[in-house]
Amino acid sequence: MTQIPYLTRRDILARIGMGFGAMGLGDLLAETSSISLNPLAARQPPLPARAKRVVHLFMNGGPSHLDTFDPKPSLDKYDGKAIPSPLKTERPTGAGLKSPYAFQKYGKSGIEVSELFAKTAQHADDLCIIRSMHTDLPNHEPSLGLLNCGEARLNRPSLGSWITYGLGSMNQNLPGYIAMCPGGMPIRRTKNWQAGFLPSAFQGAYVNTDHESVDKLVEFIRNGSLDSKRQREQLDLLLAFNQRHLAERQKDTQLEARIQSFELAYRMQMEASDAFDIMKEPEAVRQMYGVKPGPEGSFARQCLIARRLLERGVRFLQLWTGDGQPWDNHDDVLDHKPLAAKVDQPIAALLTDLKQRGLFDDTLVIWGGEFGRTPVVELPTPGLNAGKQRGRDHNPYGFTTWLAGGGVRRGHIHGATDEFGFAAAEKPVHIRDLHATILHLLGFDHHKFTYRYAGLDYRLTGVEEGPKVVTELLA
Repeated sequence: MTQIPYLTRRDILARIGMGFGAMGLGDLLAETSSISLNPLAARQPPLPARAKRVVHLFMNGGPSHLDTFDPKPSLDKYDGKAIPSPLKTERPTGAGLKSPYAFQKYGKSGIEVSELFAKTAQHADDLCIIRSMHTDLPNHEPSLGLLNCGEARLNRPSLGSWITYGLGSMNQNLPGYIAMCPGGMPIRRTKNWQAGFLPSAFQGAYVNTDHESVDKLVEFIRNGSLDSKRQREQLDLLLAFNQRHLAERQKDTQLEARIQSFELAYRMQMEASDAFDIMKEPEAVRQMYGVKPGPEGSFARQCLIARRLLERGVRFLQLWTGDGQPWDNHDDVLDHKPLAAKVDQPIAALLTDLKQRGLFDDTLVIWGGEFGRTPVVELPTPGLNAGKQRGRDHNPYGFTTWLAGGGVRRGHIHGATDEFGFAAAEKPVHIRDLHATILHLLGFDHHKFTYRYAGLDYRLTGVEEGPKVVTELLA
């Protein structure tokens, strides 16, 4: 009796009249073969690029621009008094609230920065400060979605995923995109660094930097049962089975991604163990960053790890200040002080270190939150604050983000909020404009940088024609 060979549905379609369709599919898949065969292979952008890598210093919760990088002398005059407010606030608010922090001019540029960021301000002549940022909504979740993924409501690929999709990674032994957040995951959790409809290889790898030992920082970094040689033999056998399976399934992209993940996990064992071990740094370097044990030193560890990862070719890094919304100080803006104390020195050290190692000019550094704070005091609201009446409410209408390195203007202030800091009044920059500018610095036209999904060509900046590159931010 002749044995009938097993045929999959795809095999049957390929062998009968639909075979021409399968041929067409093969041509279509061939167009993306360079990505599917090795998703993180380094690629050149289509346009001249000024930056090769990105580090996003994210102050989650919404830091007050009025108490950090956007001084408003008028608030001194209106402290405790009613001030004109053409915009609605999310919660009940009252009189004007002056900043409790002193501002000072720094560098040749004379940029004013508050005492909260006195160390970062030593780099004032390298900063490009956007004082006219604005976003769409006053709530954390949609604002985080818009900032990180270009979409406030729907699940879409994150900025880091788009960038690694377009450029790959310069190190095949480490993830191309890493998100570091101490204490657990922030609100929206993995949606903040998701790949969305992009291949899963471009999703951010999460690291909890409350941990200090490499074994805890990177889970399962070492195999307790097999040595490196035996693991390689085991993986080679698995690879042979998977490749045979793959050959029978017309180069299935999901299976290819799984094979790549096994290989990356193996290669990471040596590379990640070294990259995340900051004890290999000289004591003087650790002191410069302000590294200390425990949660108090988590952001300093993040910044030092970030420099080690950037010099090893990781493409995109996002450094969170903690889980939840640490900067969401509705009750007392004085709570900004201990938060700034944890991040100011490490940020200044990172900028210094990047310069000393020749990485600053082609690394784009981004600082900011999902929105700003109001210039008026937030009134007591049961269950929401303790009634100190020294806090500020969410403000999506005007806030500050700064850029450094990576082809941006140095010692430059772009735009302005109104007299009281309520809203962007001069040269407003929307979040999607910022995304378009970031992509431009990395060598992409945001209109043409697309991914076809469900019959549509999607892009980070949305389908509207509104977003634009802010050329005044470019060096």
